[in-house]
Amino acid sequence: RTARQIQERMLPKALPSISGWSLSTCWHPARQVGGDFYDCFPTGDGRIAFVIGDVTGKGIPAALVMATTCSLVRFVAEQLHTPGAMLARINDRIAADTPEKMFVTCLMAVLDPLTGHLRFANAGHNLPLVRGRNGVRSLRARGMPLGLLPDMVYEEEEDVIEPGELLMFYSDGIVEARNPQRELFGEKRLAAHLAAWTPDRDLTDSVCETVSLFTGPGREQE
Repeated sequence: RTARQIQERMLPKALPSISGWSLSTCWHPARQVGGDFYDCFPTGDGRIAFVIGDVTGKGIPAALVMATTCSLVRFVAEQLHTPGAMLARINDRIAADTPEKMFVTCLMAVLDPLTGHLRFANAGHNLPLVRGRNGVRSLRARGMPLGLLPDMVYEEEEDVIEPGELLMFYSDGIVEARNPQRELFGEKRLAAHLAAWTPDRDLTDSVCETVSLFTGPGREQE
């Protein structure tokens, strides 16, 4: 219980209020404690940083690495301002201190809310999805998970989120959920849900409900 309380305190207590934008999140660890984390905070220059990550494994070890990574994210963001450089600095620290066979997938994105310009880098995490006028697209950037090797370089990419578009970050607990036939929920089902979603429902609630219906009652989270 203590580990769970510490972990929950590492997550944002409130999301920033951004004029013209609506933010929503949900976090449901598979066990009492887990390795998934997210953060969202102003960078000090009018932009907003978004971070989502997943530590391998579950339980106390993953929670400890998760807490370390969350602290590093805020510390590094005060010194560096591009997502690729942030991930590289965090990776070097984690690679030096994390036990063998543990690593962290992590995506960092920096948004200019006035223009919708998004700059992002990805350390092996699930690809963000954007629902736009022409359907759902993935945002791709290459990079190794954090903690595997030092001195890694993380590719940065750019996109523009237009008015009316929707941006989704998520972790593998969604796409790796399985039904009784052991089929994965998968990115295609998630993209289809995003394409069909209507604003009369909270998106995070509707995704969680759809995944629960897919897996069936009483099924343990992946």
